[in-house]
Amino acid sequence: MALSASLYLRQSQTLAMTPQLMQSIQLLQMTHFELTQFIEQEVEKNPLLEFVSEADQPGDSVREDMPSDSRETDDFSGMTDVYDGTTRDDSLRMSETLDANFENVFPDDTTPQRADAPELLSQWKSMSGGGDGESSEGYDLEDFVANRLTLRDVLNEQLILSIHGARDRLIAQTLIDQLDDAGYLHADTTETAEQLGCTVGDVEAVLATLQRFDPPGVFARSLSECLAIQLRQKNRLDPAMSALIGNLELLARRDFATLKKLCGVDEEDLIDMLGEIRKLDPKPGTSFEMSPCEAIVPDIVVRAAPDGTWAVELNPETLPRVLVNQVYYTTVSRHAPKNSGDHAFLSECLQTANWLTRSLDQRAKTIMKVATEIVRQQDAFLVNGVDHLRPLNLKTIADAIKMHESTVSRVTSNKYMLTPRGLFELKYFFTVSIGSAEGGDGHSAESVRHRIRNMIVLESPEAVLSDDDIVEILKKGGVDLARRTVAKYREAMNIPSSVQRRREKRAMAKVSA
Repeated sequence: MALSASLYLRQSQTLAMTPQLMQSIQLLQMTHFELTQFIEQEVEKNPLLEFVSEADQPGDSVREDMPSDSRETDDFSGMTDVYDGTTRDDSLRMSETLDANFENVFPDDTTPQRADAPELLSQWKSMSGGGDGESSEGYDLEDFVANRLTLRDVLNEQLILSIHGARDRLIAQTLIDQLDDAGYLHADTTETAEQLGCTVGDVEAVLATLQRFDPPGVFARSLSECLAIQLRQKNRLDPAMSALIGNLELLARRDFATLKKLCGVDEEDLIDMLGEIRKLDPKPGTSFEMSPCEAIVPDIVVRAAPDGTWAVELNPETLPRVLVNQVYYTTVSRHAPKNSGDHAFLSECLQTANWLTRSLDQRAKTIMKVATEIVRQQDAFLVNGVDHLRPLNLKTIADAIKMHESTVSRVTSNKYMLTPRGLFELKYFFTVSIGSAEGGDGHSAESVRHRIRNMIVLESPEAVLSDDDIVEILKKGGVDLARRTVAKYREAMNIPSSVQRRREKRAMAKVSA
């Protein structure tokens, strides 16, 4: 068969994923923190972009209204707002009309005439670092705020008073450096001895001294040892208690019958021992944790409207404010030759800046569309609670707002909604459907888990519900659920079996009595 070359004309359609299109898609699933970092990087590279924080914005905070054609106005000259897409023609009048000079804020003719006014003003200036003195250092109020001690700070203070030899101090400092945040020691004494060139007995002797430090239980190598250290300091580590903390796996399984035999005590003594165990601290070092507790900032805020509907707003704290300085571009490009590299660089910066503002605008509108539809679908949940949470999937939202499921999935990733019912991740509202025993609408899996949790919380020690009992109660309530599904939901919520719950509830009832 002979080979020959020929030309064919064929027409086809393809979707090319440009870098900017891929970046726009990534913007959808970014969290507020990630988006802020990305914008700050773009501002550093692009001289036409300016990132305006909430504190720098004039007037009230930004509010994203429901209509998609709503506009926000700012008093910045020659800059394009991310929600406008239009150039401001106003001149910079803020510095001319608002003079923040100290003498203008407190003019002489309006200062209250008090006998001690000059002295008070002098004290205020000295504390704030002001005044007419030459290079006055003043006071920094942060100097008077005590730093919070860490676990290692507390241990090092005790180390100075308890251990005196240079070798023992070196061993102690090495062991302190190997503590985790909970106060547990994960170092091997043999490896530590080889590393420091000493004997294992030297390390064990120093460790025994360190285990008497505060907080009680620190330098333990296991949970059993941590509890034993605390009981020893209380003079309560008798043979029965040693047997109890040596078989914590039986305690986790609520196997009280075996524990009574191993400890050689009756039921009353075992209950007293369990009460003492509950008063101990399994993680003695956590009270010194320095990591700050980061609060979740909601991306969407839902409030009840006066007309009985729901008002959905974008949280102004999560809306990035990016401004494009058109005046700067016009001024610089006027003096740059058109065929020069400077002019090409400015044109590329302007194109990138305009793309970023459009992408952020589209991101905000897409989040609003998805959030509004979720609120519409889950209206019964907002009114009546978790029991009325409807089954919902991504396709339902995507079909309602005429978008692709992947877009809805990206929008709902790591986004939070503040409602009158609390703060929820957007993914929380998407749950599978469980069939109804009466042939009606399905039930949300989350609402069914909520029912199971409430039933178990309200059960008494004498009437603990088995999985079969829960299945029957749910069936009477119109929920058709298999026993293995109930067991799966119960285990996912870290709820023990009915046998373990009965043992625990009876023991707790006797302890509280």
